[in-house]
Amino acid sequence: MPIRRFAAAALALLVVGSLLLARTNNQVRSAAAMTTACQAFLETLDEKQAKQCRFAFGDKERLNWHFIPRPRKGLPVKDLEGAPLRAALGLLRSGLSEAGYDQTLNVMSLEEVLYLLEGGNRETRRDRRDPRKYYISIFGKPAATGSWGWRFEGHHISLNYTFVDGKLASTTPEFFGANPGTINAGPGREIRVLGPEEDLARSILTACTPDQEKIAWRSKEAPDDLRGGGVAQPETTAPVGLPVSKMGAAQKKLMQTLLTEYLKNMPADVEKLRRAEINKAGIENIYFAWWGSQKRDERHYYRVQGPTFLVEYNNTQNSANHVHSIWRNLAGDFNIPVAEGK
Repeated sequence: MPIRRFAAAALALLVVGSLLLARTNNQVRSAAAMTTACQAFLETLDEKQAKQCRFAFGDKERLNWHFIPRPRKGLPVKDLEGAPLRAALGLLRSGLSEAGYDQTLNVMSLEEVLYLLEGGNRETRRDRRDPRKYYISIFGKPAATGSWGWRFEGHHISLNYTFVDGKLASTTPEFFGANPGTINAGPGREIRVLGPEEDLARSILTACTPDQEKIAWRSKEAPDDLRGGGVAQPETTAPVGLPVSKMGAAQKKLMQTLLTEYLKNMPADVEKLRRAEINKAGIENIYFAWWGSQKRDERHYYRVQGPTFLVEYNNTQNSANHVHSIWRNLAGDFNIPVAEGK
């Protein structure tokens, strides 16, 4: 999308001119590609940097994810330049699709917006709001055998990958947020990093008949945030809301488009696998539920839950201009069965 390209370009200029060199041709990325990219990244680091980003696979830090601005372990992008920076961005790129990579850069670029908008001491503000303050952590040894994983995380981004014997075993939790959710600089100059995820879901609600609305619209009050932020495993309560099996043709099409908006952030092979799991479990078994206001600039939250996955989207903070969204695996994040991870 033009808006996303614009924000991505803005971040590229902000961070370093060499950012664009991290782009690769559009191809299917796999466990092998991420393993190679991670090995290449480690080869560029000095001893101190390598020690900062490496952890044992069984280290409790692997499950210590969150999306808030807080102290983090790992190696921050802002400490890298030259070959290590290019390799770090190459690693990030290997774990995402073109759309997902753009979205990640867009989210990062919003930290500069917050730096400019927020008051207080400039130095303190810069330490808190920095589009380069995102951390890479590697758990175990990147290899085609054994178990290992890596994470890219900072404010409003948490990407987590787990590998077992050369196979990509887990790609969740996958979190993206946006603050501000909307930047309106006049006609034709509006930026909404996670706008489609909101608009498509709202379209499903507005397309409801009165009877459907009674089922889908759970409450006029929205919860303050997602459930389970920073928790190793997703909520596994029974789905609520309107099942796809009771939707009209137009709503079913909107649901497919909404799912694609989330699925397309991952590499093509991951997207294909997730979609196959969804189809096998049955599209008709997916539920859609909405809380809060139907209006765009008022507090709202929605949930899309199928037998294999859970999507949550919350826009309630900062006068409904602060978005949190997440994709979770109901079998268990981090390749840990839910029953063991609770």
